[in-house]
Amino acid sequence: MGRSHPLEPPDVIPYWHAPSIELGPLKIEPFGILVAVGILLAARLLGRNAEREGLNPEPLADFAPWGVGVGVVVGHWVHLFFYHPEELSKSPFQILKVWDGLSSFGGLLGGILAAVVFFKVRKLRFSDYADSFALGVAPGWAVARLGCFAVHDHPGVPTDFFLAVAFPGGPRHDLGMYDAMALFAISGVLYALRNAGKLKGRLLPLLAVLYAACRFFFDFLRATDMAYVDARYFGLTPAQYGCIALALYGIWGVLRPQAPGAASSPPPSSPKSPGTVGVR
Repeated sequence: MGRSHPLEPPDVIPYWHAPSIELGPLKIEPFGILVAVGILLAARLLGRNAEREGLNPEPLADFAPWGVGVGVVVGHWVHLFFYHPEELSKSPFQILKVWDGLSSFGGLLGGILAAVVFFKVRKLRFSDYADSFALGVAPGWAVARLGCFAVHDHPGVPTDFFLAVAFPGGPRHDLGMYDAMALFAISGVLYALRNAGKLKGRLLPLLAVLYAACRFFFDFLRATDMAYVDARYFGLTPAQYGCIALALYGIWGVLRPQAPGAASSPPPSSPKSPGTVGVR
């Protein structure tokens, strides 16, 4: 923790591992804290942006625990079965240890599956809330990615790039930091464009395209010379295949024909009105 390599260039970012917080027998990891903060921020922004659009935010509050719960489980399974299947040899109960390894793309997949089922059961149109999801998920995901940077669990290849982190053994790219920076920048773009009429209802696919492009490139910088590295399939990481699917969805969503007048139509009625979408 805090060590530096004697040969490291003087202008790279120092390696500092955020310490755990011990409360009696309870040990709270910095990664978990920042992920929790990211989830809370995403939920808060989701509700605020839904209210801004004249939508009922109550279904989003009901969805949050389902989205997070399913996201964590599926995120762990993707980590286990696709990134590090060798961990299955430890114990068959490894599939139940959802705290032991998590894929962000798997978490995204789990959240999508939960949303499909939830919105169908509640007879709500997900498209009504899509922009709110984009405006909440992007900054929340960025904060959660700071958790990855805090513990440096996504090391990249050795480099002398000015944003390199002085990992023990020499400076490397830190992909947790890069991902967070990209998501904060994408969040700024989405908020700048949220009032653009032609993009109304298209912010979520725009987020998909922008993030997929960044993440696809970043994964080429992942370390391959360390003991615990991500699996590759035909030279690509599982996340890069996810990026391809995400980009295809995003391109379809951005370019799809829009219903006449949809961009300029007034928002739905007030959340307290009997006609509001999603009122129970």
